[in-house]
Amino acid sequence: MTQQLNSQEAIELENKYGAHNYHPLPVVLAKGKGAKVWDVEGKEYFDFLSAYSAVNQGHCHPKIAAALIDQAQTLTLTSRAFYSDTLGVYEKYITGYFGYDKVLPMNSGAEGDETALKLCRKWAYLKKGVPENEAKIIVCEGNFHGRTITIISMSTDPDSRDGFGPFTPGFITIPYNDIPALENALTDPTVAGFLVEPIQGEAGVFVPDDGYLKKAFDLCKAKNVLFIADEVQTGIARTGKLLACEHEGVRPDMLILGKALSGGFYPVSAVLADDEIMLSIKPGEHGSTFGGNPMAARVAVAALEVVKDEKLAENAERLGKIFRSEMNNFKHEMIELVRGKGLLNAIVIRPKNGKTAWDVCLKMAENGVLAKPTHGHIIRFAPPLVITETELYDAIGRIKKSMLAFE
Repeated sequence: MTQQLNSQEAIELENKYGAHNYHPLPVVLAKGKGAKVWDVEGKEYFDFLSAYSAVNQGHCHPKIAAALIDQAQTLTLTSRAFYSDTLGVYEKYITGYFGYDKVLPMNSGAEGDETALKLCRKWAYLKKGVPENEAKIIVCEGNFHGRTITIISMSTDPDSRDGFGPFTPGFITIPYNDIPALENALTDPTVAGFLVEPIQGEAGVFVPDDGYLKKAFDLCKAKNVLFIADEVQTGIARTGKLLACEHEGVRPDMLILGKALSGGFYPVSAVLADDEIMLSIKPGEHGSTFGGNPMAARVAVAALEVVKDEKLAENAERLGKIFRSEMNNFKHEMIELVRGKGLLNAIVIRPKNGKTAWDVCLKMAENGVLAKPTHGHIIRFAPPLVITETELYDAIGRIKKSMLAFE
């Protein structure tokens, strides 16, 4: 039997043998269930990051686990060289679930975004009549769509970009939440699409003004430009609706999903669109060895069933209001701003006596709540959507206690 590592040993192994492309909090997790996780020493925590919203359904949900185990013992991978008895079932289920004609299955969120970019360009050349190699896609400052070379080419984050050029051309970058800027960019007849996060998660849960998404969608429609929503983090009930775009009645031309599409069990992403767009791509023009594999198909169906059966969007909507109300009414000089939608929230931290958001997260971990800073001064709070009201109030008390340590 393998000897159980303690926290320090596990951290030292990662530091010695793993690439240093992450800076984790010094917590070594070994077990998870529902809204909670436990470290190797057995200490219990509320998980308020949810693997960046990948475990909306809670850690180790039994229904999703059962689907994974059953399929893992039956058939795991065929590649798309052959049909499988699971893929068509999944495709029918997910397209009906979100209301689109077709789905193109991939694995990671970044692959989903890359797929949407390719599909948008192909549509522009075949359907819109944009001259070959001239299609442009509008993106927003502060975006986070992944870390491939093409995706960082449209990033404004120095950590993502610096030292990784030359970059992929074909993007127009405008300020987020700025309708006049979008209107101006859309005057270019070679624009094929507008790729946008309904809420910028990695930027610190930046929620745009009410009406922004609907106005942007209408402007795109008027110019025959595809409105592409990256709902990898905001989708699957996180913001109190099945999709964040639904808050404004917007149905994207292309929808990108990932993360909670598998409930955290397996890498699953998807791009959804109607035939007029999706059938622009022909055999051999795009694909993935693992995309749409039998395990992914079974897991994704189970994960989506859990969201619906357990009314996770409704839970996120109700509990999110409680979280924001409690934190807004908690007056502390380090709290500059509380913002969010559903159970995707953030607190902007004002440094005090050299103490920053990182220090607050370390203190929260001591008190049994796990979260992580983004951009140095913002803490994102995104617990699994299965969290109960009692658990939420317990966690809020621990967050307040942690903040009070910096009085």
